[in-house]
Amino acid sequence: MLRIVLLAAFIVGCLGSVPKPLSLFPDPRIIGGSQVDIGQHPHQLSLQTSGHICGGSIISSNWAITAAHCVGSSPSQYTIRIGSSHKDLGTPYGIKNIIRHPRYNARTIDFDVALLEINGTVEFGTNVQPIKPANTELLPNKMVNVTGWGALTEGGSTSARLMRVSVPIVSKSECADAYRYMNKITDRMICAGYTSGGKDACQGDSGGPLTADGFLYGLVSWGYGCAKPKYPGVYTNVANLRSWIKTHSGV
Repeated sequence: MLRIVLLAAFIVGCLGSVPKPLSLFPDPRIIGGSQVDIGQHPHQLSLQTSGHICGGSIISSNWAITAAHCVGSSPSQYTIRIGSSHKDLGTPYGIKNIIRHPRYNARTIDFDVALLEINGTVEFGTNVQPIKPANTELLPNKMVNVTGWGALTEGGSTSARLMRVSVPIVSKSECADAYRYMNKITDRMICAGYTSGGKDACQGDSGGPLTADGFLYGLVSWGYGCAKPKYPGVYTNVANLRSWIKTHSGV
């Protein structure tokens, strides 16, 4: 997940302005979660170059979805691994084509979605299944699951095993208020987390799924810090981008 690193003194001294992110950088972890078997989340994938860089989800035998900030324009440099709770195991597939949303904005992190056309046809089984992108949005306080590979604490080493954390959906108005001095919360974003902090996705879980009731509702996108109080995680709103996903993937 892209995490905004800001100078606290600058925020305090400039309440009338919107501070710009000083740096955004990926690094994988799930905060406050627990280990989970891939069979419980068989859509989960690990996006890799020389190793794990982001998460993602299988949405059909030929297509996967992740965050736009996870990928560039060269498909040949990426591989996905599926079907294993261990990020470095499972079946590898190459990527034939990458379709990033044309309105993706790296500064505002808006329209943070990309489709991956898989090189070959994915074989489904107990540990490999597609997930259906949601058509509707969730109400505040609905509990959702976020999965990915990462450390248990900020700054810790990454986990070899798939992790899961459950967090509630946060209202758009509450999320917008939390980030009012950092970034705009658009209709292409949804938020989830606890006011008290302690549980969250974080950098490098980017692109991974936010799910509920068997549907894909969000993609790990960005936030301030990791599991910090009063700052929920921000996710790409899949339902808002559903028609674009359908147009380009047929799913």
